[in-house]
Amino acid sequence: MITSKNRRAGLAIAIALFALPFFAPAQAPKGEIVLKWPCIWVGKDSKAPAIAEIVDSFNKANAGKIRVEIEPQPDYNAYEQKVRTSLMAGVAPGDIFTLKLNATTKDYYNNKLLMDFSKDFNGAWKASFDAGAVAQSTVDGKLKTLPYETAILPLWYNGDLLKKAGVDKVPATMPELWAAMDKLKAASIMPSSQMTGDTNAWTSMIWFSWFAASYGGPKVWEKPFTDKAFVESAKLMKKVFDSYTTPDAVGASAGISGGHFLAGRTAIFSNGPWYAGRADLRATSFFPSVTIAPMPPAGPNKNIIISRLQANIAAGETKDKARHEAIISFLKFLTSKENSAKMAQTSGAMIAVNSGYVPTDGLQKQFYAFVGQKGVIGVNDLEAALGPEATLEFGQQLGALILGKISPEQFCALVEKKIDR
Repeated sequence: MITSKNRRAGLAIAIALFALPFFAPAQAPKGEIVLKWPCIWVGKDSKAPAIAEIVDSFNKANAGKIRVEIEPQPDYNAYEQKVRTSLMAGVAPGDIFTLKLNATTKDYYNNKLLMDFSKDFNGAWKASFDAGAVAQSTVDGKLKTLPYETAILPLWYNGDLLKKAGVDKVPATMPELWAAMDKLKAASIMPSSQMTGDTNAWTSMIWFSWFAASYGGPKVWEKPFTDKAFVESAKLMKKVFDSYTTPDAVGASAGISGGHFLAGRTAIFSNGPWYAGRADLRATSFFPSVTIAPMPPAGPNKNIIISRLQANIAAGETKDKARHEAIISFLKFLTSKENSAKMAQTSGAMIAVNSGYVPTDGLQKQFYAFVGQKGVIGVNDLEAALGPEATLEFGQQLGALILGKISPEQFCALVEKKIDR
């Protein structure tokens, strides 16, 4: 729900929007419909090559009729802010765009900016999608975003560094995890990559989410953030930061956190399957040794895995029938089984389309094995469950917690104030 506080901020946001490069309806050449796509899957993103190829193929097949133009958005944080700010101000970011579906973005289903795919999404197209992901993306009978990229968020282990430290197996219990990190430190290897920076403190937010779900169970995010499950999780995060991460972790960005793992300076990392497709990761000497595994349970709840809808596709609503049909035509092409398989194979990303893709890559196989486990309950991470405002506060106050400026209880109380219930 958009709160009164957000509404009071509306004027300031609207003013700020004039400084942003907003989408304006494309003025297409005669006979051609141009679709603008502000896209984060560019540059070094592992999905960039496949997206460029898919868009190029579509444009060639529809020359003179429809053209998709990518507006590169290489800064993920800036893009997220642009989407939130523009939608709050009543402006669609583009003809096509992606967003993370969470407690905040679901509110956008109530306005008229987003196209409702319900009438178009049928037949073979609908049948090709993962039904669970579609159900998650349907709000009050409206399907205003299509599930595209899904994710599970395990811990990543550099097997070469574990071996060097005398750790002979991936930790399955918390005592084993603490012991493994102690051995890594004794071998002059920094145990884990952590961070408090960016808009979501990404890698550390994943660790916290694992701890919280283990303490609080599958419905942990329905509890007040002052619940014991979150307080105990905050205590564990402080322990990890105090003893088992790099000196620059407070304030660090995802680039710094991931950079330490890529450089072989840290042995334990956390991220989604798309990271497996990074060329710089695959170029490392330790890549063949990388193993992924669930976080050992810190609390009584086991058989849980942190997962999410990582990216949903949205479209700007239009009364122009030809433009509407052009958007649907491209989205069907993008999410076709062939192109979904191409995306999964080349980037490592997990796509919410049943494309029939079977991974041959060792690390990808590990991710897909997670999906096939029976009796495992998927639980959203903090960002997916509580939205960007609470997540931003989480990262900011996590730094204060680590520096000893606030207690775990105070940390949780401050985050609770930012949760819109």
